[in-house]
Amino acid sequence: MTDFLRAVKTVIVPAAGLGTRFLPATKTVPKELLPVVDTPGIELIAQEAAALGATRLAIITAPNKQEVLEHFKPCPELEETLASRGKEEQLRKVRRAGSLISPVAVEQEKPLGLGHAVGLAEAVLDEDEDVVAVMLPDDLVLPTGVLEKMLEVRNELGGSVLCAFDVPEDETYNYGVFDIEEAEYQGPHHVKKVRGMVEKPSVEDAPSTFVATGRYLLDRAIFDALRQITPGAGGELQLTDAISLLIEQGHPVHIVVHEGKRHDLGNPGGYIPAVVDFGLADPVYGPHLKKVLRAILEEHGA
Repeated sequence: MTDFLRAVKTVIVPAAGLGTRFLPATKTVPKELLPVVDTPGIELIAQEAAALGATRLAIITAPNKQEVLEHFKPCPELEETLASRGKEEQLRKVRRAGSLISPVAVEQEKPLGLGHAVGLAEAVLDEDEDVVAVMLPDDLVLPTGVLEKMLEVRNELGGSVLCAFDVPEDETYNYGVFDIEEAEYQGPHHVKKVRGMVEKPSVEDAPSTFVATGRYLLDRAIFDALRQITPGAGGELQLTDAISLLIEQGHPVHIVVHEGKRHDLGNPGGYIPAVVDFGLADPVYGPHLKKVLRAILEEHGA
Protein backbone atom coordinates (compact mmCIF):
# COMPACT_ATOMS: atom_id res chain seq x y z
CA MET A 1 0.00 0.00 0.00
CA THR A 2 1.40 3.38 -0.98
CA ASP A 3 1.95 6.09 1.64
CA PHE A 4 -1.03 8.23 0.66
CA LEU A 5 -3.31 5.22 0.99
CA ARG A 6 -2.22 5.00 4.62
CA ALA A 7 -3.50 8.53 5.17
CA VAL A 8 -6.88 7.59 6.65
CA LYS A 9 -6.67 6.31 10.20
CA THR A 10 -10.22 7.04 11.29
CA VAL A 11 -13.52 6.33 9.60
CA ILE A 12 -16.53 8.09 11.13
CA VAL A 13 -19.79 6.13 11.07
CA PRO A 14 -22.90 8.04 12.19
CA ALA A 15 -25.16 5.43 13.80
CA ALA A 16 -27.23 7.31 16.39
CA GLY A 17 -30.52 7.23 14.49
CA LEU A 18 -33.65 5.55 15.83
CA GLY A 19 -34.36 3.51 12.70
CA THR A 20 -38.01 4.57 12.73
CA ARG A 21 -38.61 3.37 9.17
CA PHE A 22 -37.93 -0.18 10.34
CA LEU A 23 -40.23 -0.22 13.34
CA PRO A 24 -41.20 -2.45 15.05
CA ALA A 25 -38.03 -4.45 14.21
CA THR A 26 -35.77 -1.63 15.46
CA LYS A 27 -37.62 -1.32 18.76
CA THR A 28 -34.95 -3.60 20.24
CA VAL A 29 -32.46 -4.19 17.40
CA PRO A 30 -30.48 -1.25 15.91
CA LYS A 31 -30.95 -1.04 12.15
CA GLU A 32 -27.14 -1.21 11.74
CA LEU A 33 -27.31 -4.79 13.05
CA LEU A 34 -29.99 -5.96 10.64
CA PRO A 35 -28.39 -8.71 8.54
CA VAL A 36 -27.62 -8.50 4.85
CA VAL A 37 -27.95 -12.26 4.38
CA ASP A 38 -25.98 -13.19 7.53
CA THR A 39 -23.74 -10.15 8.06
CA PRO A 40 -24.90 -6.96 9.82
CA GLY A 41 -24.67 -3.78 7.80
CA ILE A 42 -22.22 -2.26 10.28
CA GLU A 43 -19.81 -5.16 9.71
CA LEU A 44 -19.91 -4.58 5.95
CA ILE A 45 -18.97 -0.96 6.66
CA ALA A 46 -16.15 -2.08 8.98
CA GLN A 47 -14.87 -4.40 6.25
CA GLU A 48 -14.78 -1.54 3.74
CA ALA A 49 -13.02 0.74 6.27
CA ALA A 50 -10.40 -1.91 7.04
CA ALA A 51 -9.75 -2.44 3.31
CA LEU A 52 -9.04 1.30 3.09
CA GLY A 53 -6.29 0.85 5.68
CA ALA A 54 -8.13 2.59 8.53
CA THR A 55 -7.50 1.33 12.06
CA ARG A 56 -10.22 3.19 13.99
CA LEU A 57 -14.00 3.12 13.48
CA ALA A 58 -15.52 6.09 15.31
CA ILE A 59 -19.13 5.01 15.74
CA ILE A 60 -21.44 7.88 16.62
CA THR A 61 -24.09 6.36 18.85
CA ALA A 62 -27.02 7.42 21.00
CA PRO A 63 -26.86 7.10 24.83
CA ASN A 64 -29.14 4.05 24.91
CA LYS A 65 -27.85 2.41 21.73
CA GLN A 66 -24.72 0.48 22.65
CA GLU A 67 -25.58 -2.79 20.93
CA VAL A 68 -23.73 -1.78 17.76
CA LEU A 69 -20.46 -1.60 19.72
CA GLU A 70 -21.22 -4.94 21.39
CA HIS A 71 -21.12 -6.61 17.98
CA PHE A 72 -17.36 -6.00 17.82
CA LYS A 73 -16.61 -7.48 21.25
CA PRO A 74 -15.68 -11.13 21.98
CA CYS A 75 -18.47 -13.52 22.98
CA PRO A 76 -16.58 -16.17 25.02
CA GLU A 77 -19.46 -18.52 25.80
CA LEU A 78 -20.69 -18.64 22.22
CA GLU A 79 -17.16 -19.00 20.89
CA GLU A 80 -16.36 -21.83 23.30
CA THR A 81 -19.57 -23.64 22.37
CA LEU A 82 -18.88 -23.35 18.65
CA ALA A 83 -15.28 -24.47 19.10
CA SER A 84 -16.30 -27.51 21.17
CA ARG A 85 -18.77 -28.56 18.47
CA GLY A 86 -16.27 -28.15 15.66
CA LYS A 87 -18.23 -25.28 14.08
CA GLU A 88 -15.12 -23.64 12.68
CA GLU A 89 -16.84 -21.63 9.93
CA GLN A 90 -19.41 -20.17 12.33
CA LEU A 91 -16.64 -19.45 14.85
CA ARG A 92 -14.70 -17.56 12.19
CA LYS A 93 -17.76 -15.48 11.36
CA VAL A 94 -18.43 -14.66 15.03
CA ARG A 95 -14.84 -13.48 15.57
CA ARG A 96 -14.51 -11.64 12.28
CA ALA A 97 -15.95 -8.23 13.24
CA GLY A 98 -13.57 -7.81 16.18
CA SER A 99 -10.56 -8.58 14.02
CA LEU A 100 -11.35 -6.05 11.29
CA ILE A 101 -10.83 -2.70 13.01
CA SER A 102 -10.83 -1.04 16.44
CA PRO A 103 -14.24 0.50 17.22
CA VAL A 104 -14.57 3.60 19.42
CA ALA A 105 -17.89 4.85 20.75
CA VAL A 106 -18.64 8.56 20.39
CA GLU A 107 -21.89 9.46 22.13
CA GLN A 108 -24.34 11.92 20.56
CA GLU A 109 -26.77 12.92 23.29
CA LYS A 110 -29.31 14.48 20.93
CA PRO A 111 -29.95 14.00 17.18
CA LEU A 112 -28.64 17.37 16.02
CA GLY A 113 -27.77 16.52 12.43
CA LEU A 114 -25.07 14.78 10.42
CA GLY A 115 -22.73 17.76 10.75
CA HIS A 116 -23.04 17.64 14.54
CA ALA A 117 -22.36 13.89 14.56
CA VAL A 118 -19.23 14.24 12.41
CA GLY A 119 -17.98 17.13 14.53
CA LEU A 120 -18.12 15.02 17.70
CA ALA A 121 -15.58 12.59 16.25
CA GLU A 122 -12.81 15.20 16.28
CA ALA A 123 -12.25 14.35 19.94
CA VAL A 124 -10.97 10.84 19.12
CA LEU A 125 -8.57 11.83 16.32
CA ASP A 126 -4.81 11.87 16.71
CA GLU A 127 -3.02 15.19 16.23
CA ASP A 128 -1.34 14.03 13.03
CA GLU A 129 -4.58 13.07 11.25
CA ASP A 130 -5.20 15.61 8.49
CA VAL A 131 -8.01 13.70 6.76
CA VAL A 132 -10.95 11.56 7.85
CA ALA A 133 -13.44 9.41 6.01
CA VAL A 134 -17.16 9.41 6.72
CA MET A 135 -19.17 6.36 5.75
CA LEU A 136 -22.93 6.39 6.17
CA PRO A 137 -23.98 2.90 7.26
CA ASP A 138 -27.26 3.15 5.34
CA ASP A 139 -25.33 3.24 2.06
CA LEU A 140 -23.73 0.20 0.47
CA VAL A 141 -21.68 1.45 -2.47
CA LEU A 142 -20.79 -1.39 -4.84
CA PRO A 143 -18.34 -2.49 -5.93
CA THR A 144 -16.38 -1.41 -2.89
CA GLY A 145 -13.14 0.51 -3.29
CA VAL A 146 -14.42 4.00 -4.16
CA LEU A 147 -12.67 5.52 -1.13
CA GLU A 148 -9.33 4.29 -2.42
CA LYS A 149 -10.04 6.15 -5.68
CA MET A 150 -11.02 9.22 -3.69
CA LEU A 151 -7.70 9.07 -1.81
CA GLU A 152 -5.82 8.98 -5.10
CA VAL A 153 -7.67 12.12 -6.21
CA ARG A 154 -6.96 13.89 -2.91
CA ASN A 155 -3.31 12.97 -3.25
CA GLU A 156 -3.21 14.81 -6.59
CA LEU A 157 -5.66 17.68 -6.04
CA GLY A 158 -5.76 18.10 -2.24
CA GLY A 159 -8.77 19.18 -0.24
CA SER A 160 -11.87 17.05 0.21
CA VAL A 161 -13.29 14.43 -2.13
CA LEU A 162 -16.87 13.13 -2.18
CA CYS A 163 -18.51 10.18 -3.88
CA ALA A 164 -21.19 10.84 -6.48
CA PHE A 165 -23.53 8.90 -8.71
CA ASP A 166 -24.87 10.05 -12.07
CA VAL A 167 -28.65 9.52 -11.92
CA PRO A 168 -31.48 10.11 -14.39
CA GLU A 169 -32.58 13.76 -14.45
CA ASP A 170 -36.07 12.94 -13.16
CA GLU A 171 -34.60 11.39 -9.98
CA THR A 172 -32.47 14.34 -8.88
CA TYR A 173 -35.14 15.68 -6.51
CA ASN A 174 -34.39 12.78 -4.15
CA TYR A 175 -30.78 13.79 -3.48
CA GLY A 176 -28.24 16.42 -2.68
CA VAL A 177 -27.12 17.54 -6.16
CA PHE A 178 -23.67 18.88 -7.03
CA ASP A 179 -23.08 22.08 -8.96
CA ILE A 180 -19.95 21.10 -10.87
CA GLU A 181 -17.35 22.22 -13.37
CA GLU A 182 -14.47 20.51 -15.11
CA ALA A 183 -11.53 19.52 -12.89
CA GLU A 184 -7.84 19.94 -13.56
CA TYR A 185 -7.30 16.21 -13.34
CA GLN A 186 -5.63 13.85 -15.79
CA GLY A 187 -5.95 10.58 -13.90
CA PRO A 188 -8.01 7.46 -14.62
CA HIS A 189 -11.11 8.33 -12.58
CA HIS A 190 -14.21 10.34 -13.47
CA VAL A 191 -13.62 13.54 -11.48
CA LYS A 192 -15.42 16.89 -11.35
CA LYS A 193 -14.79 20.03 -9.31
CA VAL A 194 -17.60 21.11 -6.98
CA ARG A 195 -18.85 24.71 -6.97
CA GLY A 196 -21.69 24.03 -4.55
CA MET A 197 -24.51 21.70 -3.55
CA VAL A 198 -28.30 21.95 -3.68
CA GLU A 199 -30.29 19.74 -1.31
CA LYS A 200 -33.24 17.96 -2.98
CA PRO A 201 -33.98 20.57 -5.67
CA SER A 202 -36.89 20.43 -8.07
CA VAL A 203 -35.97 18.64 -11.28
CA GLU A 204 -36.01 22.00 -13.10
CA ASP A 205 -33.60 23.57 -10.59
CA ALA A 206 -31.10 20.71 -10.31
CA PRO A 207 -27.65 22.04 -11.35
CA SER A 208 -26.51 18.62 -12.64
CA THR A 209 -27.37 14.94 -12.49
CA PHE A 210 -24.45 14.13 -10.16
CA VAL A 211 -25.76 13.36 -6.68
CA ALA A 212 -24.18 12.73 -3.29
CA THR A 213 -24.02 9.33 -1.66
CA GLY A 214 -22.69 8.20 1.70
CA ARG A 215 -18.90 8.32 1.22
CA TYR A 216 -16.89 11.40 2.15
CA LEU A 217 -13.15 12.01 2.35
CA LEU A 218 -12.82 15.22 4.32
CA ASP A 219 -9.85 17.41 5.06
CA ARG A 220 -9.48 18.14 8.76
CA ALA A 221 -10.52 21.72 7.99
CA ILE A 222 -14.09 20.38 8.02
CA PHE A 223 -14.12 20.61 11.83
CA ASP A 224 -13.34 24.34 11.75
CA ALA A 225 -16.11 24.79 9.19
CA LEU A 226 -18.56 22.87 11.38
CA ARG A 227 -17.80 25.27 14.23
CA GLN A 228 -18.56 28.24 11.98
CA ILE A 229 -21.90 27.23 10.49
CA THR A 230 -25.22 27.83 12.22
CA PRO A 231 -27.97 25.28 12.85
CA GLY A 232 -30.77 25.00 10.33
CA ALA A 233 -34.29 23.65 10.67
CA GLY A 234 -34.79 21.63 13.84
CA GLY A 235 -31.55 22.95 15.28
CA GLU A 236 -29.51 20.57 13.14
CA LEU A 237 -26.01 21.18 11.80
CA GLN A 238 -25.76 20.05 8.20
CA LEU A 239 -22.54 18.57 6.82
CA THR A 240 -23.38 19.96 3.39
CA ASP A 241 -23.43 23.49 4.86
CA ALA A 242 -19.91 23.00 6.23
CA ILE A 243 -18.70 21.65 2.88
CA SER A 244 -20.28 24.64 1.13
CA LEU A 245 -18.46 26.96 3.53
CA LEU A 246 -15.14 25.27 2.72
CA ILE A 247 -15.80 25.88 -0.98
CA GLU A 248 -16.58 29.56 -0.29
CA GLN A 249 -13.29 29.81 1.59
CA GLY A 250 -11.36 28.46 -1.40
CA HIS A 251 -10.92 24.91 -0.16
CA PRO A 252 -10.85 22.47 -3.11
CA VAL A 253 -13.71 19.99 -3.19
CA HIS A 254 -14.07 17.35 -5.90
CA ILE A 255 -16.29 14.38 -6.64
CA VAL A 256 -15.40 10.94 -7.93
CA VAL A 257 -18.30 9.65 -10.01
CA HIS A 258 -18.70 6.01 -9.05
CA GLU A 259 -19.49 3.47 -11.75
CA GLY A 260 -21.54 0.89 -9.92
CA LYS A 261 -24.64 0.68 -7.76
CA ARG A 262 -25.88 1.70 -4.34
CA HIS A 263 -28.20 0.00 -1.88
CA ASP A 264 -29.99 2.07 0.74
CA LEU A 265 -30.19 0.04 3.95
CA GLY A 266 -32.03 2.88 5.69
CA ASN A 267 -35.51 1.79 4.67
CA PRO A 268 -37.22 -1.53 3.86
CA GLY A 269 -37.62 -0.59 0.19
CA GLY A 270 -33.83 -0.41 -0.21
CA TYR A 271 -32.92 -3.06 2.35
CA ILE A 272 -34.90 -5.86 0.70
CA PRO A 273 -33.20 -5.50 -2.72
CA ALA A 274 -29.81 -5.41 -0.95
CA VAL A 275 -30.52 -8.73 0.76
CA VAL A 276 -31.70 -10.23 -2.52
CA ASP A 277 -28.62 -8.94 -4.37
CA PHE A 278 -26.19 -10.27 -1.76
CA GLY A 279 -28.16 -13.50 -1.49
CA LEU A 280 -28.00 -14.14 -5.22
CA ALA A 281 -24.23 -13.61 -5.12
CA ASP A 282 -23.78 -15.97 -2.19
CA PRO A 283 -22.30 -19.32 -3.28
CA VAL A 284 -24.33 -21.22 -0.68
CA TYR A 285 -27.72 -19.55 -0.93
CA GLY A 286 -27.61 -18.10 -4.46
CA PRO A 287 -28.55 -21.13 -6.58
CA HIS A 288 -31.59 -21.97 -4.45
CA LEU A 289 -32.63 -18.32 -4.17
CA LYS A 290 -32.67 -17.95 -7.97
CA LYS A 291 -35.13 -20.84 -8.27
CA VAL A 292 -37.32 -19.53 -5.47
CA LEU A 293 -37.38 -16.00 -6.86
CA ARG A 294 -38.43 -17.24 -10.30
CA ALA A 295 -41.33 -19.11 -8.69
CA ILE A 296 -42.33 -16.10 -6.56
CA LEU A 297 -42.20 -13.75 -9.55
CA GLU A 298 -44.36 -16.14 -11.58
CA GLU A 299 -46.80 -16.40 -8.69
CA HIS A 300 -47.12 -12.62 -8.59
CA GLY A 301 -47.47 -12.36 -12.36
CA ALA A 302 -44.16 -10.56 -12.84
